[in-house]
Amino acid sequence: MTKLILIFCLFCGGILLAQNAGLEKDFEKVASKVIDWRRDFHQFPELSNREFKTAEKIAKHLKSLGIEVQTGVAKTGVVGILKGDKPGKVIGLRADIDALPVTERNDLPFKSSEIGEFAGEKVGVMHACGHDTHIAILMGVAEVLSKNKDKIKGTVKFIFQPAEEGAPPGEEGGASLMIKEGVLENPKVDAIFGLHINSSTPVGTIRYKSGGTMAAAQRFVIQVKGKQSHGSQPWSGVDPILISAKIIDGLQTIISREAELTNEAAVITVGKITSGVRFNIIPETAEMIGTIRTLDYDMQKLINRRMQEMVPALAKAYGGDATIEIINSTEITYNDPDLVVQMLPTLERVAGKDRVIPQKAVTGAEDFSYFQKVIPGFYFFLGGMTPGNTQAFPHHTPDFKIDDSGLLLGVKTMTAMSLDFLNKS
Repeated sequence: MTKLILIFCLFCGGILLAQNAGLEKDFEKVASKVIDWRRDFHQFPELSNREFKTAEKIAKHLKSLGIEVQTGVAKTGVVGILKGDKPGKVIGLRADIDALPVTERNDLPFKSSEIGEFAGEKVGVMHACGHDTHIAILMGVAEVLSKNKDKIKGTVKFIFQPAEEGAPPGEEGGASLMIKEGVLENPKVDAIFGLHINSSTPVGTIRYKSGGTMAAAQRFVIQVKGKQSHGSQPWSGVDPILISAKIIDGLQTIISREAELTNEAAVITVGKITSGVRFNIIPETAEMIGTIRTLDYDMQKLINRRMQEMVPALAKAYGGDATIEIINSTEITYNDPDLVVQMLPTLERVAGKDRVIPQKAVTGAEDFSYFQKVIPGFYFFLGGMTPGNTQAFPHHTPDFKIDDSGLLLGVKTMTAMSLDFLNKS
């Protein structure tokens, strides 16, 4: 009996090696293309809900592979549907395609010089978070899988999503709009995978976490009303700037004294404050805009409640008035534990067991979380830092930089995860 099992294992292993050998040739052929695509997208980035040329390039590539293509999904999104030679389940693969209003400071030969409009202002545009790499990786996966339909038991749906960074004010966009327009239907998607390049993780390394992985994000707006007066006579007015300072200080006590941080991390940040027009005038109003990050929905409820109680109370204590509005931006990025257990061996086989590393949750946010609210999903981080480097280039900054040599591992992992999920289901 043992001999029969050994023969069976050797037989199955031989099939796997043969399949991998075929794929390796395809990976070799697509490797340089992925880098070229990435650099082109990097040089010509587009802001959220304005990814028109980006979408055209993606759609053209998918059509050239014989993949069924849908365009104009959630304004500028592109969806490709690849049916394997055998029936089975449907896996979704997602890449975000928008850039940020950041002026690039790098000296790369493919540096972005693009100018766009954000919040009514002319701004530089840059792929300062690595979405250009995500697009190129998924285009590479599409090319490899399209040449190996005989190995696919089921269907692969390639989801190129716009506006991950958030739709412009007054517009809808992103994952939630794609879902509303039926991206997870026709055919119905059973599970979804996504990755994010990471500038502080060495090339060749993958990081992941089961369960809550990235924070839910909320945006808040606080309006403070005081009483205008001459700057030399503050006693004759009510200073909304002073009140704003007290509110900012008070909000931080919710985190430091009321949030159970041994449970999960939480953050309240005021990112913008606007008030006044002249050095010697105490203004009448002030506005603060910021973000709340939580990894636990009970903590989110507590923080929201205490902010709504504290803001008007502090303003009243100093003679003014204040209101607060809290708007949901993303959900918690939650990796389905069963799906993680199922796919972890694939990641370890492709990258090497010692290069697939568990990590703690992070307070960054991802609207991939909306897909995970509907179907099981697995979202992981791909190394993009040059091995041996000690300095990372932070995301969302003018100096953000990624090592192109890490992209091929992204293609290999997403390809292998797709095949393993479909063929083992």
